Amino acid sequence: MSHPAHTPFSPRRRQLLQAGAALAAGLGLSGCDKPAPADVLGGYTGIDMARGHALRDRLAEGAPYTPDIVRRTEVVIAGGGVAGLAAARALRLAGVDDFQCLEMEDQPGGNSRAGSVNGIACPLGAHYLPVPGEHAREVQDLLEELGLRQRVAGRWRYDERHLSHSPQERLYFQGHWQEGLLPVAGVGESTLAQYRRFAEQVAALSRGVRFTMPVLKSWAPNKPLAPAHQALDAMTFDAWLAQQGLDDAHLRWYLDYCCRDDYGAGTARVSAWAGIHYFASRHGFHAPGLEADAGDGREGVLTWPEGNGWLTQRLAAPLVQGGQLRTGASVLRIAETRRGVEVDVYLHATDSIERWQARRCIVALPVYVAARVVQPAPDFLAQAARRLQWAPWLVANIHVSAPLADREGAAPAWDNVLYADPVPGGLGYVHAGHQRLDPRAAASGPTVLTYYQALGDVPGARQQLAEQPWTHWRSAILAALAVPHPDLPERATRMEITRYGHAMSIPVPGTQAFLSQIGLSRLSGKRYQLLNGERVPVPPTPGTQRLLFAHADWSGYSVFEEAFTRGHAAGLAVRW
Repeated sequence: MSHPAHTPFSPRRRQLLQAGAALAAGLGLSGCDKPAPADVLGGYTGIDMARGHALRDRLAEGAPYTPDIVRRTEVVIAGGGVAGLAAARALRLAGVDDFQCLEMEDQPGGNSRAGSVNGIACPLGAHYLPVPGEHAREVQDLLEELGLRQRVAGRWRYDERHLSHSPQERLYFQGHWQEGLLPVAGVGESTLAQYRRFAEQVAALSRGVRFTMPVLKSWAPNKPLAPAHQALDAMTFDAWLAQQGLDDAHLRWYLDYCCRDDYGAGTARVSAWAGIHYFASRHGFHAPGLEADAGDGREGVLTWPEGNGWLTQRLAAPLVQGGQLRTGASVLRIAETRRGVEVDVYLHATDSIERWQARRCIVALPVYVAARVVQPAPDFLAQAARRLQWAPWLVANIHVSAPLADREGAAPAWDNVLYADPVPGGLGYVHAGHQRLDPRAAASGPTVLTYYQALGDVPGARQQLAEQPWTHWRSAILAALAVPHPDLPERATRMEITRYGHAMSIPVPGTQAFLSQIGLSRLSGKRYQLLNGERVPVPPTPGTQRLLFAHADWSGYSVFEEAFTRGHAAGLAVRW
């Protein structure tokens, strides 16, 4: 989900959207009986949890593997998520074409895969990319390559077709929709005062120490975290807020929502560093009454109907064309040898085992997987696997046959959130049709709503994802969304649910202090040239003599900027 500051929207577009909603409301009063949730068909899709569990069980057996065939390549990339695809791009740009990228699922992209329901594109995971800031040079470089930004009259300009259309976000609060996600409609002066105090705290901390995204740009080689970062990293966000006397229920709900959205768990679990970093590394916190100080720092959001799958599909396309991507390929073992690296991989389609021999291997796998397949696991990897914690997630794509009836208030938006959502971990939904260039098309006809649940705070959530039927989730989601959209039960035709047992690393207290000491040795001060000609330092990366580790887990939380930068750095490091 997304939490940039509010953006203006076109009155004409709002009128068209409200007209569509009014028409839908009228149709919803036709007197037809509302179908029961059982009439909404669907099931689990996307991630194959059974495949992952079979791999886990096979690794637990510890039996040696006898390959059916041995192949050779210069570099193996284990993992085809954002980090693995970024590493492949870095290799290609460096002129290295002799590599293979191995991905367990049938589609690359990791948490940024795309799908469709009844022919309508939708995300299966991450669904937006904030316009990258000054520290995310590698991501900026990718966006230039894809034609999403260009320099016009000395300033960078983004292609507006790919920026989130207005209205961007709204909150269902106290029985009606309000613009923006921070609760403001009808709140008291004491609430507004705490909003302002928190904004001032974020601004003060930002002036005192750098909060960068990617986070490794703020880590110093051979030095501990900055004292301010250390103090924030040592306590939970809840504890820090209590220490500051910030106890307003509306503020605390909003901050908890933001943390669950980016980190998979709320303020009681994530560190105070993570809570402040969410705002300080991007757009700040803009409180009503302090807007005059906000300047132009508010972020835009790049998004597509298929979410960040739009990006990963374009990263993967050259690999598919060049025969450098193998999907349905589970890595069983990675071992350094005297002459290089051996990687054993199980091919699900042929029930066979390949052994790849390479000079080096980029391990773009989640830390908990890497620690099982790298044999033996280096000490820093084993420690990371013991210390990190992961949040389960659920993504439900709901096909609706026509626009939904809407409660009064703000017009339909891209990002639609329910205050105090009754669904455990519920984060609201994004509207896949919102990015249509024709506003009339967005206000009529079928579309897909993508609903998110961050389950890091839900007891037994991972087991529930594995054992509960998909209808368990369907019923709760439809019931919650029927409150702001009374005709949803009769408009919904299908729901497809994607489960992530270990979607992302949670930045709990102590995570930054630990990770900031791993792999920070600079690569001889070398610099490399971006596509736009700018020369920048090679980012540091964890590794051994022949292995390089690239995954957002090494940053302690999972967003596109972190994963891409980690992968890009590992791809560059192969050259030295």
